Amino acid sequence: MSIQPKTKTSAAVGFIFVTIFIDVLGLGIIIPVIPKLLEQLGHTDNAVASEINGWLTFTYALMQVFFSPILGNLSDRFGRRPVLLLSLFGFSIDYLFMAFAPSIFWLFVGRTIAGITGATMATGTAYIADVSEGDKRSSNFGLIGAASGLGFIIGISGGAFLGELNIKFPFVAAAAAALFNALWGLFVLPESLDTEHRRKFEWKRANPIGSMQNLGKYKSLAWLAVAFTLVYIAQKAVEYQLPFYVYEKFSWAMVSVGFLGIFIGVLLISIQGGLIRFLIPKFGLKNNIIWGLISYGLGLMLIAFASYGWQVYLYMIPYCLGGVSGPALQSLITSKYEKNEQGELQGGLNLLSSLSLIIGPLIMGYTFKLFAHKGSSHYFPGAPYILGALLMLISIIIVVKSLKKLR
Repeated sequence: MSIQPKTKTSAAVGFIFVTIFIDVLGLGIIIPVIPKLLEQLGHTDNAVASEINGWLTFTYALMQVFFSPILGNLSDRFGRRPVLLLSLFGFSIDYLFMAFAPSIFWLFVGRTIAGITGATMATGTAYIADVSEGDKRSSNFGLIGAASGLGFIIGISGGAFLGELNIKFPFVAAAAAALFNALWGLFVLPESLDTEHRRKFEWKRANPIGSMQNLGKYKSLAWLAVAFTLVYIAQKAVEYQLPFYVYEKFSWAMVSVGFLGIFIGVLLISIQGGLIRFLIPKFGLKNNIIWGLISYGLGLMLIAFASYGWQVYLYMIPYCLGGVSGPALQSLITSKYEKNEQGELQGGLNLLSSLSLIIGPLIMGYTFKLFAHKGSSHYFPGAPYILGALLMLISIIIVVKSLKKLR
């Protein structure tokens, strides 16, 4: 069955909201406990655990590089619904592996499975593009950000509190949430891509090279994609290093990370679920992209030099304000592509995100290990955030030049 935009759009967007929410919930719920789990399974310290976490993320991202374009193109051929459900089932298996892993090796097995099936975000955004038109497109992409924020709140806080009881509980909860959503989707999720808008599956387009060539259809958009790959890499300093950073620098307990997660989630919901609906119509897509990136960079720089734990809360405000740039960019890019190319497009954008996951966590993890390892002659745990701020600066320069050429 297919969605009639005027009558069923709200219901469809609502389900994607829940799907993205559970996706990010599963990610957030393990963030506070993954450093402790790696220390426990690897019998190592916080700095080395950060490096291992980089390799875990590398494995997940490498699988996504090869399989995200395939799944994106499959969604253009067979529809969004089956790909979304496959992804959710894959995530539930991954979290079960992580919950009961007797060694670090099995964590890598789980991340491999999740990387192969992990097309939730790409297919979800293609779904939003299917059912959105005109000014609603930016608002609906903003709802994805709000879903991420809510998932982040409940995920990190729940993971921290469950982790204090038993380090395996957060992974079991994440597996249960993903499985529940997949089963729910079997009964209630409608298809968003009508048969007449589907296209033939082509291997030449369903591979990393073909996907990148599609992103390069418009030269200015290609440079924007390069800039946002740098942004994705910079964001990994917060997304994957923050627990290691606050454990190391401020000796926080796991529940303290949970409270920070609640604060960050509230900010993301307020900005991407509410404020963005005012900012984009008021100041336009291009201004929101540029000022969002500037805010990102400022937040990263401030976090790097935080002297007290409470300052991390304060400096998260400009960092989270940078989130307005993402929905604005997605709205700008998706408006340049045809309806039956949205799955391929989102697969390509997800590919860029995956490439940043290959590079970002490894770079940030090694940087943290170099500057936070016990006995280091250059002890400075905030080093990954300085590196992230520099990458944001480069991306701002690229974006400003690209937007001047884009009509």
